[in-house]
Amino acid sequence: MTDVESPLRPVEPPTAADLDHARHVVAAELAPTPLIRLPLDDLAGADVYAKLETLQPTGSFKVRGALAAVSAAGADQAGVITASAGNHGLGVAYAATRLGVPCTIVVPANASPAKIEGLRRLGVGPVLHGESYDEAEAHALTLARSGPPFISAYNDPHVIAGQATCLEEVREQLHGGFTVVVPVGGGGLLAGTVLAAHGPTRAAASPWSSAAARIRVIGVESAASRAVSTAAAAAAITTVEVGPTLADGLAGNLEAGSVTPGLAAAHGVEFAAVGEEHIAEAVRLLATRCGLIVEGAGAVGLAALLAGEVEPAGPVVLLLTGRNIAAAALSGLIV
Repeated sequence: MTDVESPLRPVEPPTAADLDHARHVVAAELAPTPLIRLPLDDLAGADVYAKLETLQPTGSFKVRGALAAVSAAGADQAGVITASAGNHGLGVAYAATRLGVPCTIVVPANASPAKIEGLRRLGVGPVLHGESYDEAEAHALTLARSGPPFISAYNDPHVIAGQATCLEEVREQLHGGFTVVVPVGGGGLLAGTVLAAHGPTRAAASPWSSAAARIRVIGVESAASRAVSTAAAAAAITTVEVGPTLADGLAGNLEAGSVTPGLAAAHGVEFAAVGEEHIAEAVRLLATRCGLIVEGAGAVGLAALLAGEVEPAGPVVLLLTGRNIAAAALSGLIV
Protein backbone atom coordinates (compact mmCIF):
# COMPACT_ATOMS: atom_id res chain seq x y z
CA MET A 1 0.00 0.00 0.00
CA THR A 2 1.26 3.47 -0.83
CA ASP A 3 0.72 6.79 0.88
CA VAL A 4 -2.54 8.68 0.47
CA GLU A 5 -2.67 10.18 -3.03
CA SER A 6 -5.73 12.44 -3.22
CA PRO A 7 -8.49 13.48 -0.82
CA LEU A 8 -12.05 12.35 -1.44
CA ARG A 9 -14.10 15.04 -3.12
CA PRO A 10 -17.47 15.94 -1.56
CA VAL A 11 -20.01 13.17 -2.01
CA GLU A 12 -21.95 13.73 -5.22
CA PRO A 13 -24.63 11.05 -5.42
CA PRO A 14 -27.01 10.74 -8.36
CA THR A 15 -29.77 13.30 -8.40
CA ALA A 16 -33.43 12.39 -7.99
CA ALA A 17 -33.75 12.85 -11.75
CA ASP A 18 -30.87 10.41 -12.33
CA LEU A 19 -32.54 7.81 -10.11
CA ASP A 20 -35.90 8.27 -11.85
CA HIS A 21 -34.26 7.98 -15.27
CA ALA A 22 -32.49 4.77 -14.24
CA ARG A 23 -35.72 3.23 -12.92
CA HIS A 24 -37.48 3.98 -16.19
CA VAL A 25 -34.72 2.64 -18.44
CA VAL A 26 -34.09 -0.51 -16.39
CA ALA A 27 -37.79 -1.32 -16.07
CA ALA A 28 -38.23 -0.90 -19.83
CA GLU A 29 -35.37 -3.25 -20.70
CA LEU A 30 -35.07 -5.78 -17.87
CA ALA A 31 -37.49 -7.97 -15.94
CA PRO A 32 -36.98 -8.01 -12.14
CA THR A 33 -34.65 -10.82 -11.13
CA PRO A 34 -35.94 -13.44 -8.64
CA LEU A 35 -35.30 -13.36 -4.91
CA ILE A 36 -35.17 -16.91 -3.54
CA ARG A 37 -34.54 -18.48 -0.14
CA LEU A 38 -31.41 -20.64 -0.04
CA PRO A 39 -31.29 -24.01 1.78
CA LEU A 40 -28.51 -22.89 4.11
CA ASP A 41 -30.21 -22.59 7.50
CA ASP A 42 -27.85 -25.15 9.08
CA LEU A 43 -24.78 -23.17 8.03
CA ALA A 44 -25.96 -19.59 8.37
CA GLY A 45 -28.16 -19.55 11.47
CA ALA A 46 -30.56 -17.22 9.67
CA ASP A 47 -32.96 -17.03 6.75
CA VAL A 48 -30.72 -16.44 3.73
CA TYR A 49 -32.11 -15.07 0.49
CA ALA A 50 -30.35 -14.68 -2.85
CA LYS A 51 -31.03 -11.97 -5.40
CA LEU A 52 -30.31 -13.77 -8.68
CA GLU A 53 -28.53 -11.17 -10.76
CA THR A 54 -26.94 -14.21 -12.39
CA LEU A 55 -30.11 -14.34 -14.52
CA GLN A 56 -29.52 -10.98 -16.18
CA PRO A 57 -29.08 -11.24 -19.98
CA THR A 58 -25.34 -10.56 -19.64
CA GLY A 59 -24.99 -12.76 -16.56
CA SER A 60 -24.34 -9.83 -14.21
CA PHE A 61 -25.97 -6.92 -12.39
CA LYS A 62 -23.68 -4.53 -14.28
CA VAL A 63 -26.21 -4.29 -17.11
CA ARG A 64 -28.41 -2.12 -14.86
CA GLY A 65 -25.90 0.71 -14.54
CA ALA A 66 -24.80 0.31 -18.13
CA LEU A 67 -28.32 0.81 -19.45
CA ALA A 68 -28.78 3.94 -17.34
CA ALA A 69 -25.43 5.43 -18.38
CA VAL A 70 -25.59 4.58 -22.09
CA SER A 71 -29.15 5.88 -22.26
CA ALA A 72 -28.08 9.12 -20.58
CA ALA A 73 -25.22 9.50 -23.08
CA GLY A 74 -27.72 9.31 -25.95
CA ALA A 75 -27.21 8.16 -29.50
CA ASP A 76 -24.22 10.45 -30.10
CA GLN A 77 -22.17 9.39 -33.13
CA ALA A 78 -19.05 9.33 -30.93
CA GLY A 79 -20.60 6.61 -28.79
CA VAL A 80 -19.13 5.63 -25.43
CA ILE A 81 -15.94 4.05 -24.14
CA THR A 82 -15.25 2.05 -21.01
CA ALA A 83 -12.79 -0.29 -19.34
CA SER A 84 -13.82 -3.54 -17.71
CA ALA A 85 -12.55 -6.81 -16.30
CA GLY A 86 -15.57 -8.22 -18.11
CA ASN A 87 -19.02 -7.75 -16.59
CA HIS A 88 -19.24 -3.96 -16.93
CA GLY A 89 -18.01 -4.29 -20.49
CA LEU A 90 -20.68 -6.90 -21.19
CA GLY A 91 -23.29 -4.57 -19.73
CA VAL A 92 -22.17 -1.60 -21.81
CA ALA A 93 -22.00 -3.74 -24.95
CA TYR A 94 -25.52 -5.05 -24.33
CA ALA A 95 -26.88 -1.58 -23.55
CA ALA A 96 -25.18 -0.01 -26.55
CA THR A 97 -26.56 -2.71 -28.85
CA ARG A 98 -30.08 -2.35 -27.45
CA LEU A 99 -30.03 1.44 -27.58
CA GLY A 100 -28.14 1.87 -30.86
CA VAL A 101 -25.07 3.59 -29.42
CA PRO A 102 -21.50 2.80 -30.67
CA CYS A 103 -19.12 1.54 -27.96
CA THR A 104 -15.46 0.73 -27.33
CA ILE A 105 -14.57 -1.72 -24.55
CA VAL A 106 -10.99 -1.92 -23.20
CA VAL A 107 -10.26 -5.17 -21.35
CA PRO A 108 -7.07 -6.43 -19.66
CA ALA A 109 -5.47 -9.36 -21.44
CA ASN A 110 -5.89 -11.56 -18.36
CA ALA A 111 -9.67 -11.04 -18.11
CA SER A 112 -11.91 -14.08 -17.79
CA PRO A 113 -12.13 -15.93 -21.13
CA ALA A 114 -15.86 -16.40 -20.50
CA LYS A 115 -16.34 -12.64 -20.32
CA ILE A 116 -14.24 -11.90 -23.41
CA GLU A 117 -16.22 -14.49 -25.37
CA GLY A 118 -19.43 -12.90 -24.09
CA LEU A 119 -18.37 -9.54 -25.57
CA ARG A 120 -17.70 -11.15 -28.92
CA ARG A 121 -21.10 -12.84 -28.88
CA LEU A 122 -22.65 -9.38 -28.47
CA GLY A 123 -20.81 -8.26 -31.60
CA VAL A 124 -18.17 -6.17 -29.82
CA GLY A 125 -14.49 -6.84 -30.41
CA PRO A 126 -12.79 -5.85 -27.13
CA VAL A 127 -9.59 -3.81 -27.14
CA LEU A 128 -7.11 -5.89 -25.12
CA HIS A 129 -4.62 -3.76 -23.19
CA GLY A 130 -2.43 -4.35 -20.15
CA GLU A 131 -2.29 -7.12 -17.59
CA SER A 132 -4.65 -5.61 -15.00
CA TYR A 133 -7.84 -3.61 -14.73
CA ASP A 134 -5.81 -0.57 -13.67
CA GLU A 135 -3.80 -0.64 -16.92
CA ALA A 136 -6.91 -1.18 -19.05
CA GLU A 137 -8.70 1.70 -17.33
CA ALA A 138 -5.75 4.06 -17.80
CA HIS A 139 -5.70 3.24 -21.52
CA ALA A 140 -9.46 3.80 -21.88
CA LEU A 141 -9.19 7.16 -20.12
CA THR A 142 -6.41 8.16 -22.52
CA LEU A 143 -8.56 7.23 -25.51
CA ALA A 144 -11.49 9.16 -24.05
CA ARG A 145 -9.51 12.41 -23.93
CA SER A 146 -9.93 12.76 -27.69
CA GLY A 147 -12.78 10.40 -28.33
CA PRO A 148 -16.08 9.13 -26.91
CA PRO A 149 -17.08 9.90 -23.30
CA PHE A 150 -15.83 7.43 -20.69
CA ILE A 151 -18.31 5.44 -18.59
CA SER A 152 -16.71 4.34 -15.34
CA ALA A 153 -17.72 0.93 -14.03
CA TYR A 154 -18.43 2.51 -10.64
CA ASN A 155 -17.65 6.26 -10.47
CA ASP A 156 -20.51 7.56 -12.60
CA PRO A 157 -23.81 8.97 -11.29
CA HIS A 158 -25.89 7.18 -13.93
CA VAL A 159 -24.14 3.84 -13.30
CA ILE A 160 -24.71 4.20 -9.55
CA ALA A 161 -28.36 5.12 -10.18
CA GLY A 162 -28.80 2.03 -12.32
CA GLN A 163 -27.29 -0.21 -9.64
CA ALA A 164 -29.72 1.26 -7.10
CA THR A 165 -32.54 -0.51 -8.93
CA CYS A 166 -31.30 -3.88 -7.61
CA LEU A 167 -32.15 -3.08 -3.98
CA GLU A 168 -35.31 -1.30 -5.09
CA GLU A 169 -36.52 -4.64 -6.48
CA VAL A 170 -35.52 -6.45 -3.28
CA ARG A 171 -37.63 -4.02 -1.24
CA GLU A 172 -40.63 -4.97 -3.38
CA GLN A 173 -39.89 -8.69 -2.93
CA LEU A 174 -39.03 -8.91 0.79
CA HIS A 175 -40.95 -6.77 3.24
CA GLY A 176 -39.56 -5.67 6.59
CA GLY A 177 -35.99 -5.20 7.71
CA PHE A 178 -33.02 -7.26 6.58
CA THR A 179 -29.25 -7.25 6.16
CA VAL A 180 -28.07 -6.90 2.57
CA VAL A 181 -24.58 -8.18 1.76
CA VAL A 182 -23.00 -6.47 -1.24
CA PRO A 183 -19.87 -7.52 -3.18
CA VAL A 184 -17.48 -4.55 -3.46
CA GLY A 185 -14.88 -3.84 -6.12
CA GLY A 186 -15.09 -0.20 -7.17
CA GLY A 187 -18.20 0.33 -5.05
CA GLY A 188 -20.84 1.23 -7.66
CA LEU A 189 -23.32 -1.39 -6.47
CA LEU A 190 -22.58 -0.54 -2.85
CA ALA A 191 -23.22 3.15 -3.50
CA GLY A 192 -26.46 2.39 -5.32
CA THR A 193 -27.55 0.08 -2.52
CA VAL A 194 -27.11 2.68 0.23
CA LEU A 195 -28.91 5.30 -1.84
CA ALA A 196 -31.83 2.94 -2.42
CA ALA A 197 -31.90 2.06 1.28
CA HIS A 198 -31.40 5.49 2.85
CA GLY A 199 -31.52 8.24 0.23
CA PRO A 200 -28.64 10.66 -0.56
CA THR A 201 -27.94 11.20 3.17
CA ARG A 202 -28.87 9.18 6.22
CA ALA A 203 -31.46 11.83 7.11
CA ALA A 204 -32.90 12.13 3.61
CA ALA A 205 -36.16 10.57 2.54
CA SER A 206 -36.06 7.59 0.19
CA PRO A 207 -38.97 5.86 -1.54
CA TRP A 208 -39.05 3.58 1.53
CA SER A 209 -38.08 6.09 4.25
CA SER A 210 -40.43 4.55 6.83
CA ALA A 211 -38.36 1.36 6.81
CA ALA A 212 -34.97 2.72 5.73
CA ALA A 213 -33.46 2.47 9.22
CA ARG A 214 -34.06 -1.29 9.17
CA ILE A 215 -31.80 -1.89 6.19
CA ARG A 216 -28.31 -2.90 7.28
CA VAL A 217 -25.72 -2.73 4.49
CA ILE A 218 -22.50 -4.75 4.61
CA GLY A 219 -19.89 -4.49 1.86
CA VAL A 220 -17.63 -7.48 1.22
CA GLU A 221 -14.30 -7.26 -0.58
CA SER A 222 -11.78 -9.87 -1.57
CA ALA A 223 -8.93 -9.75 0.94
CA ALA A 224 -6.66 -9.45 -2.11
CA SER A 225 -8.14 -6.07 -3.11
CA ARG A 226 -9.49 -3.65 -0.49
CA ALA A 227 -9.56 -0.29 -2.26
CA VAL A 228 -12.98 1.00 -1.18
CA SER A 229 -12.81 0.14 2.53
CA THR A 230 -9.29 1.57 2.70
CA ALA A 231 -10.36 4.84 1.08
CA ALA A 232 -13.50 5.06 3.24
CA ALA A 233 -11.44 4.64 6.41
CA ALA A 234 -8.72 7.09 5.32
CA ALA A 235 -11.14 9.63 3.78
CA ALA A 236 -8.84 9.65 0.75
CA ILE A 237 -8.15 7.58 -2.34
CA THR A 238 -5.24 5.33 -1.44
CA THR A 239 -3.41 2.93 -3.73
CA VAL A 240 -3.56 -0.60 -2.32
CA GLU A 241 -1.72 -3.74 -3.24
CA VAL A 242 -3.88 -5.98 -5.42
CA GLY A 243 -3.24 -9.72 -5.47
CA PRO A 244 -4.60 -12.55 -7.59
CA THR A 245 -8.11 -13.61 -6.61
CA LEU A 246 -10.91 -15.87 -7.73
CA ALA A 247 -13.09 -12.76 -7.35
CA ASP A 248 -11.43 -11.16 -10.38
CA GLY A 249 -14.34 -8.80 -10.95
CA LEU A 250 -13.59 -7.09 -7.61
CA ALA A 251 -9.86 -6.58 -8.15
CA GLY A 252 -8.29 -3.19 -8.83
CA ASN A 253 -7.60 0.28 -7.49
CA LEU A 254 -9.91 3.30 -7.69
CA GLU A 255 -9.72 6.12 -10.18
CA ALA A 256 -8.89 9.57 -8.79
CA GLY A 257 -11.91 11.39 -7.42
CA SER A 258 -14.05 8.29 -6.92
CA VAL A 259 -17.20 9.13 -4.98
CA THR A 260 -18.08 5.60 -3.90
CA PRO A 261 -15.91 5.44 -0.73
CA GLY A 262 -17.35 8.75 0.45
CA LEU A 263 -20.90 7.48 -0.03
CA ALA A 264 -20.08 4.32 1.91
CA ALA A 265 -18.54 6.32 4.75
CA ALA A 266 -21.42 8.80 4.86
CA HIS A 267 -23.91 5.95 5.29
CA GLY A 268 -21.91 4.02 7.89
CA VAL A 269 -21.44 0.93 5.75
CA GLU A 270 -19.80 -2.02 7.52
CA PHE A 271 -17.02 -3.79 5.60
CA ALA A 272 -15.74 -7.36 5.63
CA ALA A 273 -13.06 -9.15 3.63
CA VAL A 274 -12.74 -12.80 2.64
CA GLY A 275 -9.86 -14.97 1.52
CA GLU A 276 -9.58 -17.33 -1.40
CA GLU A 277 -10.45 -20.49 0.55
CA HIS A 278 -13.81 -19.12 1.62
CA ILE A 279 -14.58 -17.70 -1.84
CA ALA A 280 -13.90 -21.08 -3.41
CA GLU A 281 -16.06 -22.84 -0.83
CA ALA A 282 -18.92 -20.40 -1.47
CA VAL A 283 -18.79 -20.98 -5.24
CA ARG A 284 -18.74 -24.73 -4.63
CA LEU A 285 -21.62 -24.64 -2.14
CA LEU A 286 -23.81 -22.52 -4.38
CA ALA A 287 -23.26 -24.96 -7.24
CA THR A 288 -23.58 -28.25 -5.38
CA ARG A 289 -26.24 -27.48 -2.77
CA CYS A 290 -28.18 -24.66 -4.40
CA GLY A 291 -27.81 -25.44 -8.11
CA LEU A 292 -26.53 -21.94 -8.88
CA ILE A 293 -23.58 -20.99 -11.06
CA VAL A 294 -21.97 -17.95 -9.44
CA GLU A 295 -18.57 -16.44 -10.17
CA GLY A 296 -16.13 -15.67 -7.38
CA ALA A 297 -16.99 -11.97 -7.25
CA GLY A 298 -20.66 -12.81 -6.88
CA ALA A 299 -20.09 -15.36 -4.15
CA VAL A 300 -18.13 -13.22 -1.67
CA GLY A 301 -21.26 -12.41 0.34
CA LEU A 302 -21.86 -16.07 1.09
CA ALA A 303 -18.12 -16.49 1.70
CA ALA A 304 -18.31 -13.79 4.39
CA LEU A 305 -21.31 -15.48 5.98
CA LEU A 306 -19.52 -18.85 6.04
CA ALA A 307 -16.36 -17.27 7.47
CA GLY A 308 -18.26 -15.64 10.32
CA GLU A 309 -17.57 -12.14 8.97
CA VAL A 310 -21.29 -11.34 8.84
CA GLU A 311 -23.28 -11.77 12.02
CA PRO A 312 -26.92 -12.40 11.05
CA ALA A 313 -29.51 -10.16 12.66
CA GLY A 314 -32.73 -11.18 10.98
CA PRO A 315 -33.00 -12.17 7.30
CA VAL A 316 -29.88 -11.88 5.15
CA VAL A 317 -30.02 -10.99 1.45
CA LEU A 318 -27.02 -11.96 -0.65
CA LEU A 319 -26.62 -10.12 -3.94
CA LEU A 320 -25.35 -12.90 -6.23
CA THR A 321 -24.01 -10.48 -8.76
CA GLY A 322 -22.75 -12.62 -11.65
CA ARG A 323 -22.45 -16.07 -13.23
CA ASN A 324 -19.59 -15.47 -15.67
CA ILE A 325 -17.01 -17.95 -14.46
CA ALA A 326 -14.93 -19.95 -16.93
CA ALA A 327 -16.04 -23.59 -17.19
CA ALA A 328 -12.54 -24.84 -16.38
CA ALA A 329 -12.37 -22.71 -13.24
CA LEU A 330 -15.79 -23.88 -12.08
CA SER A 331 -15.08 -27.55 -12.70
CA GLY A 332 -11.82 -27.25 -10.80
CA LEU A 333 -13.73 -26.02 -7.75
CA ILE A 334 -16.52 -28.59 -7.64
CA VAL A 335 -14.70 -31.85 -8.38
